[in-house]
Amino acid sequence: MKSTTKLLAAGAAFVLAAALSSAAPAAENWENLCAKCHGADGKGQTKVGKKLNLKDYTDAAVQAKMKDEDIIKVTTEGVFDKDGKEKMKAFKGELSAAEIKDFVAYIRKFKG
Repeated sequence: MKSTTKLLAAGAAFVLAAALSSAAPAAENWENLCAKCHGADGKGQTKVGKKLNLKDYTDAAVQAKMKDEDIIKVTTEGVFDKDGKEKMKAFKGELSAAEIKDFVAYIRKFKG
C-alpha cells in the first residue's frame, strides 16, 4: 500500500514538472508573439505599433493607468475596434493562463 502511494506521488510530481517545463518564459513569448507590434523594448515604436498608436509601456504614466486584470483580459481575448475588426489577436488558444499572467510582470518590467 505504501509503495503504491509513493509511486502515485512520484508520478504526479513528474506530470506536474513536465507541465511546468512546457510553459515558455514570458520573455520568449513576448519576443515570438508581441515584439513585432509592441517592440522588444515595449515602446510600440515598430511600423505596426506606430500605425496602431500603441502605448509606450516604458512610460510610468501609461503603466499607472494599466490594471493587471486588463492586461490579462486583452492578452486572453484580444482587441477589437468599434466595428469588430481585430486589432490584436487573442492568445487564449496559444498561451496557458499562467503564461498570460506572467505577461503582467513582464510588461511591468518595462517601466523605467
